[in-house]
Amino acid sequence: MDNGMENMLDMYLFETNSLLEQLDEVLLDAESANTFTDDSVNEIFRIMHTIKGSSAMMEFSSLMTIAHRIEDLFFFIRENTIDSIDEEHKKELFNLMFFSTDMLRAEVEKLENNEPLTSNVDSFVEKVNSFLNKISNKTDENTASKEEENNNKSQSSSTELPQDGSGAFLKVTFDEGCGMENLRAFMLVTSIKDIYENLTFYPSDVETNPDTAATIVEKGFLLGFDTKQTLETALNLVQSSGNVQSYEILIPPQAEKEEDVSVSKENEPVVQNQVEAAPAQKVQAPAQNAQSSTQNTTNVTHIGANKQSLISVNLSKLDKLMMLMGELVITESMVTSSPELQGLKLDNFTKSARQLRKLTDDLQDTVMSIRMIPVAGAFQKMNRIVRDMSKSLNKNVRLTIIGEDTEVDKTIVDSIGDPIMHMVRNSMDHGIEETVEERIKAGKSPQGEIILSAEHTGSEVIITIQDDGKGADPVKILEKARRNGILTKPESEYSQKEILALLMAPGFSTNEQVTEYSGRGVGMDVVKKNIEKIAGTVTITSELGKGMCTTMKIPLTMAIVDGMEVSVGKSIFTIPISDIKQSFKITPEEIIYDAQGQEIVKRMDNFYPIIRVHRLYNIDTEITNLEDGILVWVGEGDKSYCLFVDELMGEQQVVVKPLPSYLSTYNIKKSGIAGCTILGDGNISIILDIATLHHNTTDYAY
Repeated sequence: MDNGMENMLDMYLFETNSLLEQLDEVLLDAESANTFTDDSVNEIFRIMHTIKGSSAMMEFSSLMTIAHRIEDLFFFIRENTIDSIDEEHKKELFNLMFFSTDMLRAEVEKLENNEPLTSNVDSFVEKVNSFLNKISNKTDENTASKEEENNNKSQSSSTELPQDGSGAFLKVTFDEGCGMENLRAFMLVTSIKDIYENLTFYPSDVETNPDTAATIVEKGFLLGFDTKQTLETALNLVQSSGNVQSYEILIPPQAEKEEDVSVSKENEPVVQNQVEAAPAQKVQAPAQNAQSSTQNTTNVTHIGANKQSLISVNLSKLDKLMMLMGELVITESMVTSSPELQGLKLDNFTKSARQLRKLTDDLQDTVMSIRMIPVAGAFQKMNRIVRDMSKSLNKNVRLTIIGEDTEVDKTIVDSIGDPIMHMVRNSMDHGIEETVEERIKAGKSPQGEIILSAEHTGSEVIITIQDDGKGADPVKILEKARRNGILTKPESEYSQKEILALLMAPGFSTNEQVTEYSGRGVGMDVVKKNIEKIAGTVTITSELGKGMCTTMKIPLTMAIVDGMEVSVGKSIFTIPISDIKQSFKITPEEIIYDAQGQEIVKRMDNFYPIIRVHRLYNIDTEITNLEDGILVWVGEGDKSYCLFVDELMGEQQVVVKPLPSYLSTYNIKKSGIAGCTILGDGNISIILDIATLHHNTTDYAY
């Protein structure tokens, strides 16, 4: 596949996935209201029409066929109103629509994975046709009478123009072999009626009589207008309609005497009928003519410029832009912090360096904002999961979404989709009680609730998935963990937090039987691994009988952070500014020792342990007395302590470089190391991970 086709495929996949997400939202809203509104019917029709057209262009026949049949279905519903469908058929319609979106999404996934598309979708077409027959309520007698009426009108239109008072007629011919000419004709009528209600058309029963397709192929489709002005207005719709091969402008003899009829076309020369009634001029559809006037081209460009406010950019280009931005930050630091400039009084250089720093910061903020997108896309997908599982598990559950406009980096949004899905499924399957009676007995609302929320806190975003179900039973968790052999110490020594953390152990599941949704012990493990990959943390809290809450803390971005450089011996470490609460010096009298002999210090009426970095990483340094160095009070979440370092070297914006993959075998991420960065002088600085560094202190010898 050449680059042009790859770009077209990328755009097709992006557009189709976006439309399917919109479709899910429309369907879920409609199902909650137990009916389709006129707006939702039109929206579904538009979505399917777009998918059908783009799939046909890309020659994806299965996708085109599925979308086409759903388009036909909602075309019928739009013209006959949703109120004509009874409640039983509405339920069947909702199930059919969700089934069709699943089929479309499955076909799109095949395209994304370079797999062949489904070659035969006749069973789906038959299912839609069967449903259409159920709701159409047509009788053989009505069909026969309409066929007879159509034949009479077709014969009349073939010999002469109808005497219905119309001042101008438009005869439309569709592309040869396009199929379903009667439905295409009626779709054209519907679009024209939006601007001109008094339209007449022949054959007049194209909606209900499929036999009119043959008549349209043979004799064309005739549209009647009262004046030439209305015809000219409608001509634009005819030109933009798909599968229109050509059209003819026909003027009744009685209307010729008033004035000549002329029609100006955007992409073709002006066409004007002769004074004589026949023969009429034949004009090719504009899609097959490449000519255009200078004036029209100018107008089109102006309109397009006003509408074009968003563009789609390949994510790899944004990744490259971010990488270049990071290198620019490093290079700027190398230039302004060059050892050769130390001690020199360079006023002009210093002024220019400050201006460069300002511009670099502004550019970085802009680049970062380009990559920031709302979490709404990941959140809204959960509506469909809750809906499907509610039906499957026979549970009445609602999903409440809070903070869906919270923005994070695009890479992170892509990474949190699976963890959120696993946690929502876990709440549906494990958390919410099995029966309504069980909830009522516990004094709860008959309808269960899952709350999915997101909020910003400094440089990270906190995502919580909370349910009001039965919660986790610590006794059962410990019992299952013991049977699985994953306990590392006596059961009596496990705290509530440690017991709940066992839920995220590989292969652990509280379900005794494997079901469609759980029991294999992979969901929670996937959550933990995926969140840790993006430098996030996962914690679980639960109260038996009240529910469970899973909290995911994720950095807004992993590319560039503001850090404080500190020295320990000859080594330089970087601490994220967002994790620093205070830095201070202490006197020997302020040092306190706990029962285990660990050094602690009192700050803000609380006591915090002191971690000596030189001992933690076995670094040689001359500064070993606490009063000679400096304490940095750091904290992340519920973890807070003080780091003892030699000195503060200053604040610096740093580019986070990931650790080499081979270091993963040494479990280095649990040693309090988040990554590294390149300093202005070319040396490497280790970036400390405040959360995991605290865990490592359990084996720390004070």
